[in-house]
Amino acid sequence: MSSKVGGGKGGKSKTSSEAKVLTTRSSKAGLQFPVGRIHRFLRNKNANNVRIGAKAAVYVASIMEYLTAEVLELAGNAAKDLRVKRITPRHLQLAIRGDEELDLLIRATIAGGGVLPHIHKSLVAKNAPLKKPKALDA
Repeated sequence: MSSKVGGGKGGKSKTSSEAKVLTTRSSKAGLQFPVGRIHRFLRNKNANNVRIGAKAAVYVASIMEYLTAEVLELAGNAAKDLRVKRITPRHLQLAIRGDEELDLLIRATIAGGGVLPHIHKSLVAKNAPLKKPKALDA
């Protein structure tokens, strides 16, 4: 008696070595982000019952993965510059506001991010030569 993996009415029985290997759409696309979950979210949040193609979820997942990798790389560099091993909201803030394109894209307030260090030019004292104190007349 052969051990059937997939139940059914008839046909060839598959042994455990011939079992169908499940591959996710994320692995087919070479992504880490979940393509199936994003596709489900796109279908559920659809207001006008517009059809969502399969490639749309792959495209959205790849864009989200790229932007996440970009922000995390810059935040990791900011954390390394400050000689710490953990990325905090402050490092995310410094990374996003330090990059011109990400600053235009992400206009949200990051909780715990603080502000960018900046001193206006008019407040910085110019390097004027020191004046000698006036001699007291005796």
